Amino acid sequence: MTTNFADKTVWTGDNLDILRGLNSDCVDLIYLDPPFNSNRNYAAPVGSAAAGAAFKDTWTLSDLDVAWMGLIADEQPAMYQVLQTAGLTHGKGMQSYLCMMAVRLLEMRRVLKDTGSIYLHCDPTASHYLKLLMDSIFGQGNFRNEVIWSYRRWPSQSSRFQTMHDVILMFAKGEKPTFNIDYEPPSASYLRRFKGRTQVLDPETGTRKLVVDRPTKGMPQRDVWDISIIAGSSKERIGYPTQKPLALLERIIKASSDEGDVVLDPFCGCATACVAAENLGRRWVGIDISPKAVELVNMRLQQTMGELFHNRLVTARKDIPRRTDIDAPIPYRQNKHVLFGQQEGRCNGCRSAFEFRHLEVDHIIPRSHGGADHLENLQLLCAHCNRVKGDRPQEYLVARLREMGMAA
Repeated sequence: MTTNFADKTVWTGDNLDILRGLNSDCVDLIYLDPPFNSNRNYAAPVGSAAAGAAFKDTWTLSDLDVAWMGLIADEQPAMYQVLQTAGLTHGKGMQSYLCMMAVRLLEMRRVLKDTGSIYLHCDPTASHYLKLLMDSIFGQGNFRNEVIWSYRRWPSQSSRFQTMHDVILMFAKGEKPTFNIDYEPPSASYLRRFKGRTQVLDPETGTRKLVVDRPTKGMPQRDVWDISIIAGSSKERIGYPTQKPLALLERIIKASSDEGDVVLDPFCGCATACVAAENLGRRWVGIDISPKAVELVNMRLQQTMGELFHNRLVTARKDIPRRTDIDAPIPYRQNKHVLFGQQEGRCNGCRSAFEFRHLEVDHIIPRSHGGADHLENLQLLCAHCNRVKGDRPQEYLVARLREMGMAA
């Protein structure tokens, strides 16, 4: 499917609204490094390149449009059970965080191609809950790897083992995702013993033998990656909270995309994934709530590529994209007739039956939130439900009707 955005685009805004406006099946690889629900607030130091960039990583029900829960309960029962379990075992904060992630991951699955993969970066705080959430969205059979990013840092006094790893959950959308096998260099002991030659299994004897004329490629990449964090004195460090090393993103992009493919980072922050994608000849798009992201990706690409990037500055957008992969809307009255038959003459809010003339055509996801004019995003509401909903998504109406005791 074709994209409806230019290469090297960074959107500023709520990634849910922007994701809803992207065409389906248009992205080859998604990497996301969302907030971890760490109960901390992050801000870049004053004077650093990323100064002004900040985000909150503490989640409560006040941060959440609680209407999402009602929508998920109606349409995604397996996912709803995951959220309920998280609320009971870990608390409402975790439930709110997972609900925020769930509605976005559903859109990410839609925009991902059948040959695409998604890498979700998390830490042990929420990784086990996120794995269940991803299972419910992408299917347990499409789980590929739990990659462990292992690193070392200055230890602190603690009554438990030092936490020095992050988790990266890798899922495919379809049965045949793009995957390029990489190899780890052979160990020093292997080189000393076998002089760089390859060992193969003799099918007749079942024993290993050396192939002199075929140099070893090393061992296929493990799911434990020893990649150093960015040192405080490194030129790569820009002072952004939770900045990840380029080497980590380059390994992911090389493994699950080819040159010319489209890489999406919906929580792009300091744009490490965008920079890595540019370095490797991929097209890319990033989304971040902070306008600082556009400035940072321009700065980092110019530092990395110098004159090569002179005439290829980033496209900065704040609008909601309009999907181009759907048919032109059919006339209002024809839509209304189709919807009246589909809904059997009932309001899609309170579920009460009405005459044709008393029902109104409404957008399930409003245009202002990335909703399109196609039939799948339209519904019929009675006048009361339409006024309650206003210019808000359908999940808001569902929650309000439940509060009023009017939901079916």
